[in-house]
Amino acid sequence: MTFSIIARDETGALGQAVASSSPAVAARCMHLRGNVGAVASQNITDPRFGSFLLDRLADGFSASDAFRQLAALDNTLSYRQITILPFSGSGYAYSGKNTLGIHHQIISDDCVVAGNMLAGEDVILAMLEAFEKAPGELEYRLLKAMKAGQYAGGEAGPIHSVGLGVVRKAGWVETDLRVDWSEVPLEDLESLLNVWMPQRDDYVIRGVKPHVAPAYGVPGEK
Repeated sequence: MTFSIIARDETGALGQAVASSSPAVAARCMHLRGNVGAVASQNITDPRFGSFLLDRLADGFSASDAFRQLAALDNTLSYRQITILPFSGSGYAYSGKNTLGIHHQIISDDCVVAGNMLAGEDVILAMLEAFEKAPGELEYRLLKAMKAGQYAGGEAGPIHSVGLGVVRKAGWVETDLRVDWSEVPLEDLESLLNVWMPQRDDYVIRGVKPHVAPAYGVPGEK
């Protein structure tokens, strides 16, 4: 019921975007940690996998070794679709034998794309191609990938929720945008991103250097 992309760029940013017919998909499926990696846990989701796998990456394990550690402790993985991308090194993707509907996954140098209950396998290829061709900041490249996937057919049914996150050096997920239920969630996400991006760096400054933070520009501010 989900398609997603996890990716990194040459600046050290790590990001993720995900869409689903289910509500609030990002709350369950998006897992990002700066200088560590990104994990997508989807299909029939166990959100606990995200922190477990990120902890293993933080301990220095490769993506494939992190997954093997999870597999040694969990007997439900045949129902899961999991993708992993460390801050550096090769990505990993797994789709259990009980993954729903048409499903597919691709690992490239700097991103991992996967989905289930797809309209067709070409959805995932379209996402990869769009991401790799897109210029600019990681947030916009991730959005381009999601829009390409939807244009290529997306899920077998309509999507209703999306999320997009990017982590850099601030110490938290600097961009963390979600549309938890909508008839047009990708359009809503694009509108939200266009509001957010001109202000993103200001909010980082407010966190790390409040004495030089830009004004909020709201009524009542002094």
